Order: sequence, then structure tokens, then C-alpha cells
Amino acid sequence: MELRHLRYFVAVAEELSFTRAAQRLHIGQPPLSQQIQALEAQVGARLLERSKRWVRLTEAGKLFLDDARRVLALSEQAVETARRAQRGEAGELRIGFTFSTPFTPLFATVINRYRQRYPGVTLTLHEMATLPQIEALPARTLDLGFVRPPEVAVLDAVRMTTLREDPLLLVLPVGHPLAQREVVAARELQGLPFVMYPPTAGTGIYHQILRLCRAAGFEPQVAMEAGEVSSIIGLVAAGCGISILPGSFNSIQLEGVCYRALAEPEATTTLLLAQRKDETSPLVEAFVALALAAAQEEQGRA
Repeated sequence: MELRHLRYFVAVAEELSFTRAAQRLHIGQPPLSQQIQALEAQVGARLLERSKRWVRLTEAGKLFLDDARRVLALSEQAVETARRAQRGEAGELRIGFTFSTPFTPLFATVINRYRQRYPGVTLTLHEMATLPQIEALPARTLDLGFVRPPEVAVLDAVRMTTLREDPLLLVLPVGHPLAQREVVAARELQGLPFVMYPPTAGTGIYHQILRLCRAAGFEPQVAMEAGEVSSIIGLVAAGCGISILPGSFNSIQLEGVCYRALAEPEATTTLLLAQRKDETSPLVEAFVALALAAAQEEQGRA
């Protein structure tokens, strides 16, 4: 049974005339009659009663008409869904983001705009460190990733696009002597206890702190490690040490903590959008285009 057989039957059932149905379908009346007979033979039931003057639906035909209409509607829906997916308007996008990303206004702007512009696309968001995201892209368990610069070489299968630069900020207890300063040089942190992500966390910030301290002539003295940024800031507030974090985290105004600028020009971190190099999905292309446009707008306002 083909969809055209259902269309032919629905036209005859709605017109109750082979002549009018043939005109509506733009086919000849004899071929239409033959197709309806073939359909009845395949179904194994008489669907229409006809004479030279009238056409009527049988009880089987009335029930068959309801299902035929549903099948045709579903087929049209399937075609439209496929077309919308081809235009990047339907489907699912799996997007990773680092712990600091939601604190950047750009992230909220991009996600909100995309949801409004493409309501038929399901966004599945996963909080992940940079390295797991980069590994997940070629494995096709993620489609896109908001990441920070990784310490390891990026896989050949992954493309990185710069979205924005963020300063690295010094996180201090409010009672710390350095908290009286607006800007602090990295060399002044020598000998102070640090609260940091563990080296196995897969975050680029760990290695950025190491490079910054080594360039200032010392190794950071790690007093405590924590895998969550809220824990790091909370430990700083408790006087367990100092830390360095992306500037987007200064929106976490925890009592007992303050943020200060670092003097070094290289004390910055980049927010990148990672994707597969061989990506052809219209959904991904649409998201990347929207993210780049939002990033350019943000730079224009800066």
C-alpha cells in the first residue's frame, strides 16, 4: 500500500464522486477507479458503494477514512520535520559548558536567543571540564562545547572559535593585606597558600595559574584542592588560602571574599566554542553563527 492510494481514497471519500475526485487529483477517472479497486483488494474489504448516480462509504470505509487521514497527516508531519531539521530548526543539540561559562553574560544571551529563534530544537546542556568536552566531540556524545584553552594539544578533529576574553582575578579573604590593593602583581603571591582545582580536574585554569606563577619566579604553594568553584571561593572565605579564577566568577559575592585585578597582561583566559571540524549539521552551523554574532555585539559594546 502506498501513500498515493490513501490520497486517492480520501479524495473520493470526501467528494463522494469519482469525477470530482479525479479532477481534484489531476488524474483520469478510469485510473482512479482502478487504484481504488486495487486498494480494496489489498485491504480485503469493500470501502465504497457506487452506482452510476452516487458513491457512498461503507462502514469499513468510514473507519478506514479516519485512519487514512491520520496516516497522511503523520506523513506530512514527518516531511516537514525533516525539512525543518535540514534548515537547522528541529532536532537536538548536545552542548557542553565549563563551570565558569554560565557566569558569563554571553552564554545566557546565546542560549536564550537560540531557544527563541529555534523553539523546535531541544538543547541538552552538560556541565563538563574542558578536556572531557574535547574528548566527547569526536566521540559524538557532544555536538558543541563552551571551553577554556586546554593545556594539551587540541585533537585534529576539533575546531576552536574564540568568543571572548576574560581577566583572571585574584580571590582573597577580605581581611588579607593584599585586599587593600586594587591591582596585585603575581610575584606578591609567592609563599601564600593557594586553593586550586586538582590537576586531574581537566580544567585549563589549573595550568594557567602554574604558568602565571612560574613566570613570576615561583611555584604556587597548594594548601587545598576543590573540584567545585563554590567550594574554592568558600575555602578562601574561610581563610584557607587565596585563589585565581576567571573574572566571570566575581558575580559570586560571598561574604568574606573580595576580587582583585592582577597586574600581568597575560592574566587572561579565553572562552572558546569547540566543534568537530567535519561537522555538517545545520543545527550546529546555526548555533555557531548565532554565538559569533552575539560575541561580536558584545565586543562592540565593550
